[in-house]
Amino acid sequence: MSDSLDSSPCSPKDTASLTEWLDYMQQIHVSAIDMGLSRVLPVAEALGVVQSAKDDAYVFTVAGTNGKGSTTAVIAQMCQTAGYKTALYQSPHLRVFNERVRINGEMVSDQTLIDAFGKVETARLKCGLTLSFFEMTTLAALLIFSEADCDVWVLEIGLGGRLDVVNIIDPDIAVITNIGIDHVDWLGDNVEDIGAEKAGILRDDISLIYGAEEMPNSVQQAINQHQAKCYQVGQDFSYRVIDETTWQYSNAALTMQLPRPALSLTNTANALSAVFTSSLTIDTHAIEQALQAVRLAGRFDYRESHHRHWLFDVAHNEQGVEFLLTQLLPLWQQHLAQQATDDNFSQKNQTKRKPASIKMLFSMLADKDIEKVVQRLTEVGLPISEWFIAEIDYPRAASTEHLKGILLNHVDSAKIHKFERLQAATYAVIDASQPQDLIVVCGSFHTIGEALVALDVDGLR
Repeated sequence: MSDSLDSSPCSPKDTASLTEWLDYMQQIHVSAIDMGLSRVLPVAEALGVVQSAKDDAYVFTVAGTNGKGSTTAVIAQMCQTAGYKTALYQSPHLRVFNERVRINGEMVSDQTLIDAFGKVETARLKCGLTLSFFEMTTLAALLIFSEADCDVWVLEIGLGGRLDVVNIIDPDIAVITNIGIDHVDWLGDNVEDIGAEKAGILRDDISLIYGAEEMPNSVQQAINQHQAKCYQVGQDFSYRVIDETTWQYSNAALTMQLPRPALSLTNTANALSAVFTSSLTIDTHAIEQALQAVRLAGRFDYRESHHRHWLFDVAHNEQGVEFLLTQLLPLWQQHLAQQATDDNFSQKNQTKRKPASIKMLFSMLADKDIEKVVQRLTEVGLPISEWFIAEIDYPRAASTEHLKGILLNHVDSAKIHKFERLQAATYAVIDASQPQDLIVVCGSFHTIGEALVALDVDGLR
């Protein structure tokens, strides 16, 4: 691959919009994903973001196959609530790019992003290098955090760890949420190779929060190599549900009863462990407030819209779907109980409704293991009465015919309804469903984002 700038399009003009900048940055590099730090480091150093993070900020870096978004959201909310000026970087976004870059919970403005993109572009050209879209935008986010003089940076790794652009920043605390099979074209097709990539965020003498009970040997080897201190769920900390509103967190030093957040307890426990392991001062009151306030769109995200019940979840691999199902099955029972109460009321008023069912609004990227995802969704006994599928508007999207072909291995053809675009599928599932049904939307960040756009509802929770 060549790093030549000869064929690059001209930089946007000073009056360019955010959309024009984003379009431009998708064109200037030969590939959308180009892992490695050799090109990005000189530009980062020219911008001063590496030194700024080292000298002025406390940094949490979160890697893992699933749960990174929820974990970073909880860490950031706790730090912000405790009074620290907190930067949060996540990817991808659901509706608008600004979702990726937040300070104290607020998305930065279009103009702030445009100004940062201009500075990154100037530094890139001076260095004589090309950068991918993700490298350009990540550097811009880091520059924004540096110029805003944020106390805490909470950074989500985009892909892997070792070679991800976020890894140019040395973390004070590292988190690996879990390790599963995903992104095999870039990370490998086994947990040992993937674990080695994700453990690349470790530094000497660092503390690592490891959020799964199974640990690949490659991760343990990295811990030993860096003489890192590892805190692992099931060994050094644990959690359990007490009731619908309360849960318990425990480590070697304390046991706490806390309000249940809207996000996963698994990821919340990892985030809490990261905060406790840090040198930051965050008291119990701030933690409780943060857990009651934290939200993240598309992560087991239950809503009511257009007189329908919706559940949005970005699950896009086997491990993510497994996690979705552990929460969906209890939710479905609660949903049925509520519908029974409503039915009793309806019967008193001499009306009768059809039994509640689940409608699935579904699409995935072609490079994911669609077969395994569909298999898990169909084998657990959920009453999925119909599937509404369409190709999402993304270069790596699975075609509708490909989706249907896989579904036919598990679902009767009469239950499958295909559409050219997800917007049409979204409208169709509304028309085909009843108010007592539950519509589950899953398969990709892009699936959730397009559905939210079609519904014209807020994706920025």
